Amino acid sequence: MAEAQKLKLIDGWEVVIGIEIHTQLATKSKIFSGSSTEFGQDPNTQASLVDLAMPGVLPVLNAEVVDLAIRFGLGIDAYIDQASVFARKNYFYPDSPKGYQISQMDNPIVGLGHIDIQLEDGTVKRIGVTRAHLEEDAGKSIHDQFEGMSGIDLNRAGTPLLEIVSEPDMRSVEEAVAYIKSIHTLVRWLGISDGNMAEGSFRADCNVSLRRPGQPFGTRCELKNLNSFRFIEQAINVEIERQMEILEDGGTIDQETRLFDPNKMETRSMRSKEEANDYRYFPDPDLLPVIIADEQIEAARAALPELPKARRARFITDFAVTEYDAHVLTLSREMADFYEAVVAAAGGAKQGKVSANWVMGEFSGALNKAGLELADSPVSAEQLGGMIARIVDNTINGKIAKQVFGFMWEAEGKSADDIIAEKGLKQETDTGAIEAIIKEVLAANEKMVEEYKSGKEKAFNGLVGQVMKAAKGKANPAQVNELMKKLIG
Repeated sequence: MAEAQKLKLIDGWEVVIGIEIHTQLATKSKIFSGSSTEFGQDPNTQASLVDLAMPGVLPVLNAEVVDLAIRFGLGIDAYIDQASVFARKNYFYPDSPKGYQISQMDNPIVGLGHIDIQLEDGTVKRIGVTRAHLEEDAGKSIHDQFEGMSGIDLNRAGTPLLEIVSEPDMRSVEEAVAYIKSIHTLVRWLGISDGNMAEGSFRADCNVSLRRPGQPFGTRCELKNLNSFRFIEQAINVEIERQMEILEDGGTIDQETRLFDPNKMETRSMRSKEEANDYRYFPDPDLLPVIIADEQIEAARAALPELPKARRARFITDFAVTEYDAHVLTLSREMADFYEAVVAAAGGAKQGKVSANWVMGEFSGALNKAGLELADSPVSAEQLGGMIARIVDNTINGKIAKQVFGFMWEAEGKSADDIIAEKGLKQETDTGAIEAIIKEVLAANEKMVEEYKSGKEKAFNGLVGQVMKAAKGKANPAQVNELMKKLIG
């Protein structure tokens, strides 16, 4: 049982998952031409003669894609091949008029590396990355706009992609999703891709197979072009169920590429899975090898931001937050920067934990409810930190702080100090005033006082509640507790 748990078996089957991620690199022009990569333009307005491989034109490598690929390689602690080669990958698709895709086969720009993923139970697992190679995207076939015909949009043809190929190291849906999310965070963190899944800038192909523990890998099926975390999770679960049923009925799995239908919650066969030799790779005669100097790698290394892993470790050490908090606060670089700015405005490292609670709780909740991105928040990091500073110096208590935050959210640009003054929300800390309220409450609730004296803690909490109500929530709860115990004796 313990072993089964350790191996995460499903009805005695071990799931094996490997993932290929295509991420669009954040360049303004294509990988081998000057055509724009801007999203959402009219069909076929951004495809040049080079993108279509018309006779007499030559591809010219966009130097920026090399720098972006190096940056990714450094981000996963990978081997960078300083002499990488482009090849032609030959296949016929209606939306690839060249009849081939320029990609990398034998010498990818990024070799063996790894990334650490964090699972829900707090455990960390290292997932190997086999390679990451540069390639161009194909165009797009559109099937739903023309009766009995398909439309072809070649705007994406030649868009620069980095294909990131993992080792088959994942053993559950949870691990697969955590890995994809970690890569998604990293490419955005490094600034090499916007990671926009809805626009096709980040998509995953998942290779799924089953085996009995200790047996060789089973036959894998590829789930193609999954472009949301929810679909990835659903598709893998559906495919596991499908393969399990076949194998338990004594059948065999065909190696193929399958598409996921989220409406019918099923995967269906698209085509038999090709092997590398089916593509007849050969070096592209129009492109020279890419030679990367040591200086270029070192310049990229010097320009790297602090990586998520390092930042998490620093948050735990400097701000006394938990591993879980650090993980959530570094899900994006924007959120990590925001949190640091909140801590600074709240009074520095000592306010790290209370700042984390507010950023992850009330603030993130308000963003989600309003359906806003962090960049569009009506409350800045400085404003939020300024409000936390007023909790810390006892100007307001936690309950009033929620009111202040609500007013800040609605009144864009106003500071906590402005709102506290304007709304008269300052916490009552005058001992004399609080004592007077407590005495009134004790006099009016003699029975509850006796209950507390006889050992009923609930009665004390009830008395505190009455005092807070009489003080309109503006008393300091810790101060109320202390004074009341003194007065009851």
